[in-house]
Amino acid sequence: MAKNNPMITSALEKNIFEHIALMADEQVQMEMRDKITKIQELQQLMQTNPQVAQNPEVKGELDRLMLDLESRKAILIAEMMEEFLKEEKQISGDFGNDPIAKLRARELDIKAQDNFRKKQEDEARINLDKTKMLMNQDIQEDKMEQNEDLAHLRADTSLTKQRMSNRAKMRSDVMKRKDVKTLKGPRS
Repeated sequence: MAKNNPMITSALEKNIFEHIALMADEQVQMEMRDKITKIQELQQLMQTNPQVAQNPEVKGELDRLMLDLESRKAILIAEMMEEFLKEEKQISGDFGNDPIAKLRARELDIKAQDNFRKKQEDEARINLDKTKMLMNQDIQEDKMEQNEDLAHLRADTSLTKQRMSNRAKMRSDVMKRKDVKTLKGPRS
């Protein structure tokens, strides 16, 4: 009887889809308790400490955890929808003519694919950030080594100049003594 009335059918299916979403949400909360706790901790830390909120690693970690939750939820919804559709088809026969269910299933598939894509993009971005950070660290270490080498070269140059200056002064002093001896003449 409900199948013959589109208003009742759409309201009933809406209720079922909401129930499936709630069931998936509850299952995600049970399965991913640790990740949810970590998300809450990160969000609280970001609210209390603005420096942490600017850290791309913390943001990336939070985005990755949120994406994990959403993708798991979308997968569960898709699985539950598939199970629901199989049972509905068994009960009512040919279900393939229901455009609302097809659209909803398609929406869920698209959402699951989108969440998976976002997760991959976030992981790629996190890997890129890590690579950049490691490269910057290597560059900084190279600069430190270069600065140390330059400091040693400057010190060596300074010491060499000082030795040359001392030798030149000694030669000059020796020449002055000779000149003074020559000017004074032989000692008697």
